[in-house]
Amino acid sequence: MATRNKRQSVDTATTETASPPQQQRLKIKLNDISLVKPKTAKQKEFFDQYQQGSYFGALSGVAGTGKTYIAFYKALQEVMDNTNPYKKLVIIRSSVQSREMGHLPGDADEKMGMFTEPYKQIAADLFKRKDAWDRLVEQNYVEFLSTSFIRGTTFNNAIVLLDESQNCTMHELDTIITRIGHTSKFFLCGDYRQVDLKKKDDKSGLLDFLFILRSMKEFIEIEFGIEDIVRSSLVKNYIIAKTRWEDNKENK
Repeated sequence: MATRNKRQSVDTATTETASPPQQQRLKIKLNDISLVKPKTAKQKEFFDQYQQGSYFGALSGVAGTGKTYIAFYKALQEVMDNTNPYKKLVIIRSSVQSREMGHLPGDADEKMGMFTEPYKQIAADLFKRKDAWDRLVEQNYVEFLSTSFIRGTTFNNAIVLLDESQNCTMHELDTIITRIGHTSKFFLCGDYRQVDLKKKDDKSGLLDFLFILRSMKEFIEIEFGIEDIVRSSLVKNYIIAKTRWEDNKENK
């Protein structure tokens, strides 16, 4: 009986050891990223400027032109290449925007969490896997921040992408650019026509900010127009109609 019990114990232990381990998450590597080619003249201009070593600039203009997509792509290529000095892509968005969502539960940082959705979609498309964004964060390739949490920090060896910059106040824009440290790049994306700030005390600082940046020799600016829209023909036709309506409204 003792021998039988001993055999049962050994058999049980063997079964537990033989059970398959929990599937490990597959890490993302540079050669996993899809090749992206510019679709319009302005996209090609950005690709060329980036290839030539530009490290400080703005991609501005109408919606649906792929500004954030191509900036994310080029930055991530460098960050994931260990021969480059850039260790992380830092994406920043305004915390002022989250205050417009006061009716939703959670603090400002939790509300900002929903603003990562566009980058999750971009990452999923670039790597052809739904968990790409989570893996990039897990492997410290990317970080998402709101302007509430950047004061006192310095971004060294990083590529900083300020997205939806039209929703930043001048104070936020000033705070962001003064965080850029050594061996870093800084690009901003935005469209001054799409300001979401509603409160009278919250005014977009983008146009004034761009006016200041244009006086700096390091700065490049690429303006995307209606002809650069790649999202869909519906978006393109809508923006054409909207622009025509706005022009007629101003002329009345």
